[in-house]
Amino acid sequence: MRLLRILICILLAVPSLAGTVVFRNVSVIPMTSPKVLEKQSVVVKDGLIQSISKSPRVPENATVIDGTGKFLMPGLADMHVHVPAVDAKGGLMHDVLTMLVANGVTTARGMWGAPGQLEIREKAKLGQVVSPALFLAGPVFSNETVASPEEAIARVRAQKKEGWDLIKIHDGLTLEQYDAIVKTARAEGMRFGGHVPAAAGLSHALDMKQETIEHMDAFAVELRTAKGPVDEKKLAEIVRKFKDGGVWIVPTIAQSEITFGATPLETLNAYPEVKYAPKAAVDVWAASYNARVDAISRDQAANVVANNRRILRALRDAGVPILLGTDALQQYTEPGFSVAHEMTSLRGAGLTPYEVLRTATVNPAKYLGKQSSIGTIEAGKRADLVLLDASPLADVANISKVSGVMVSGHWYSRDQLDALLKKIVEKYR
Repeated sequence: MRLLRILICILLAVPSLAGTVVFRNVSVIPMTSPKVLEKQSVVVKDGLIQSISKSPRVPENATVIDGTGKFLMPGLADMHVHVPAVDAKGGLMHDVLTMLVANGVTTARGMWGAPGQLEIREKAKLGQVVSPALFLAGPVFSNETVASPEEAIARVRAQKKEGWDLIKIHDGLTLEQYDAIVKTARAEGMRFGGHVPAAAGLSHALDMKQETIEHMDAFAVELRTAKGPVDEKKLAEIVRKFKDGGVWIVPTIAQSEITFGATPLETLNAYPEVKYAPKAAVDVWAASYNARVDAISRDQAANVVANNRRILRALRDAGVPILLGTDALQQYTEPGFSVAHEMTSLRGAGLTPYEVLRTATVNPAKYLGKQSSIGTIEAGKRADLVLLDASPLADVANISKVSGVMVSGHWYSRDQLDALLKKIVEKYR
């Protein structure tokens, strides 16, 4: 009986490789505009979207998916994920990639490079593993990995040669090391982004046109967000530098709200996805949460949360591009599941539902230079799609109501996704 259950799980977890798939009678959120196209049929063949229409020709051998009452939108991108090393204990890396796909994430920007990830990136391209398409930063540049500007230069060149997509800047670097990284990355044609080292500061990072600023931490130093309302004049100057430098923001705002205790611990422990983490890890998360909450006054925490939202609205109003990132694998931030929490926090900061959805679809496609292949539902584009049971334009939290996911034409039904997730839960029982 146990063997039979295992075989059933394996069969359910295998995605459909049908040459042609048709989503019939579905409401399409194309992300070319906020308009919903109702009662459409979307035809996918060999991993590409062939057509969107009300009355398509359906080949006899096509796999037909009934979309009645459901919503089809482009696959999502999480632009700040910590992908574990291939040899991480217990198959953690594959669990992370599976959880991302199960929540409609079809593109992920890995921000913690480790050995073996480049090989997984290539396997993902070929559909040999359950995984989003991966855009990978190499091992981080920090005070623990870089000892001098010369070493920083050599390390950038080495990562370029190895084939990493991005240089990840982290904390603790000197100003000289930071400048050496940025100048060498630009000379080598390497993209770069990440944290803002304290020795550099946010204004200098913006002057250097660091491509992405991750998290809201740098604003806390520059604008003293824990002290009271932000200085509007200073904020306007920061926003101008973002705009002039073409810098992107990856706010990971939901994670920052966990950090400062804006999300109650009882709520966090009640997240359904907590079951995908070992109990020992959850216990550590809870202890860390309590320690941090005890270390900062509630007034200071409230200031930080309110000011982060104010900053994000100012960036949005100025047209600074925002990328959805979750900082997944931090406390209470399970891969894939955390996308809904991040979207809810972005909505709470004042973004419209359509603007929130753009941060995970259209904007990542532009950042990656892949507007011609992903980010919207249009004929000729890659079939990275997520089928939802309710409209995220009505409530962005509906992004969690996944009925099925297509990654480059590989279809995962709800049953197949549940079978994959069940394997992860059973590890921790």
